[in-house]
Amino acid sequence: MFHVVPLGTGSALPTKTRHLAGTVVRREGRSVLFDCGEGSQLQLVRGDLTRGRLDAVCITHLHGDHFFGLPGLLTTLALLEREDPLTIVGPPGLASILGAIPGFGDGGPYEIRYVELEEGFEHAVVYEDEHVTIEARPLEHRVFCAGFRYEEKERPGSIDGEGARAAGVTEGWQYEALKRGETVDLEGGGTLAPDGLVGPPKPGAAFAYVLDTVPCDGGRALADRADLLMHEATFTDEHAERAADVGHSTARQAAEVARDAHAGRLLITHFSARYTDAAPLVAEAREVFENADAAEELERYEVRR
Repeated sequence: MFHVVPLGTGSALPTKTRHLAGTVVRREGRSVLFDCGEGSQLQLVRGDLTRGRLDAVCITHLHGDHFFGLPGLLTTLALLEREDPLTIVGPPGLASILGAIPGFGDGGPYEIRYVELEEGFEHAVVYEDEHVTIEARPLEHRVFCAGFRYEEKERPGSIDGEGARAAGVTEGWQYEALKRGETVDLEGGGTLAPDGLVGPPKPGAAFAYVLDTVPCDGGRALADRADLLMHEATFTDEHAERAADVGHSTARQAAEVARDAHAGRLLITHFSARYTDAAPLVAEAREVFENADAAEELERYEVRR
């Protein structure tokens, strides 16, 4: 289980009630930031999201409303005397842009590990630790753009405690070893294999982040059976032609992606400034996919399988 916290739900222009694109995923005190529009670090402060460790920043594309907040954030981390490496994932050119920040061009005050996504890529695992993986796939926008999927790794299946005790298991380490699929030595002699005592692995929860794009194969693949899908919905169907012209989706199209991908829940975001109220976009999405809502800034959305 983890939490998703939108920092900004607007597109292109900040408004009095909406900030620019950015979303934090937090799991057990560790965070990943997806996009970093202008003002993102202020939202991190307002949302009490600065504690813990930031492991990675994943940037979808090089339009300013998705990454102009990153130089300020990196500088703040330096002022806080960060020592841990930071992974930054993004399009070609991002590393050279960030390298122009004063103090970062010669290696910087802490290590930045760049993962550059090249034009024409089809799929890549861009970050992985002992608990989660983040994969990227190409989206279809006016410029090179990628979407991301954050997914917990499988956990060991449940163990039949009574059966294990009856078979001679007495120590905690034996239970843990059985859950890992290992055969253990018993105190009275002999060994015990996990077969028949440990259930199948438990899949982890998955979150898909699909901004900015028209409906496309990459977005659908990222959304496949995701427990939570965040998909851009810049316009209503009334402006479907405009959406296609500028490489964006309507709320109905976002809902169709969620429905066809069998997602658990849909959060629409990246609203055009012409909509002071997201209610029309939500209503349109729910005509196709009932479990749809507008992302609310600094709201904590629990994601579990």
